[in-house]
Amino acid sequence: MKYKRILLKLSGESLMGEQSYGIDNARVLAYAHQIKAIQLLGVEVAIVVGGGNIFRGLSAEKSGMDRAQADYMGMLATVINSMALQNALETLGVYTRLLSAIKMEQICEPYVRRRAMRHLEKGRVVIFGAGTGNPYFTTDSAAALRAIEIKADVVLKGTRVDGIYTADPEKDPTATKFDTLSFDEVYDRDLNVMDMTAFTLCDENNLPIIVFDMNKEGNLMKLMEGEAIGTLVK
Repeated sequence: MKYKRILLKLSGESLMGEQSYGIDNARVLAYAHQIKAIQLLGVEVAIVVGGGNIFRGLSAEKSGMDRAQADYMGMLATVINSMALQNALETLGVYTRLLSAIKMEQICEPYVRRRAMRHLEKGRVVIFGAGTGNPYFTTDSAAALRAIEIKADVVLKGTRVDGIYTADPEKDPTATKFDTLSFDEVYDRDLNVMDMTAFTLCDENNLPIIVFDMNKEGNLMKLMEGEAIGTLVK
């Protein structure tokens, strides 16, 4: 396997499948199958899931809600999604641990860096819930932060698009895909990879990012085998 330890970032919207809201259990199970396949080959897997399929803090702020309150509600949404993914993985016989940045002892462990790394060393899939535990930070920022803390080899951003394009390929049919980019090129071209806080964290800590299509079965395994899938930012 090309990578020993990875941080997989999944958006909340990706869990909706073809629905307009909520969680599509079939899609979550499909993701679980892909994760199990690489975990069986010895890859240490940590995951951060967004919450946009249930609640989005920024949208709530625009309608008049206090931003901090809205962001805390969004963090709870990420825990719901994390529990759904944990359930799917355990249905397949994968040992998992859900660690939350906000204490909820009845359903998950509190986040402790050394504990998270020990779980990974023991072959458990670790899911990080509740973002960073702080308002005003996105789950992209949580993914970058946790990846750096656990010394992951790469951040894999699983989306419904197969990489980074010159423009939004769903809106602009002339958009062209990049295979590889440097961090400086992303800054210069003003490309939307992750939010700027998350992206800068990865840049300053020399942590590569791969944006790829998680919905295409087998892509995660191909990445672990070293195939050039998606777009690599390094």
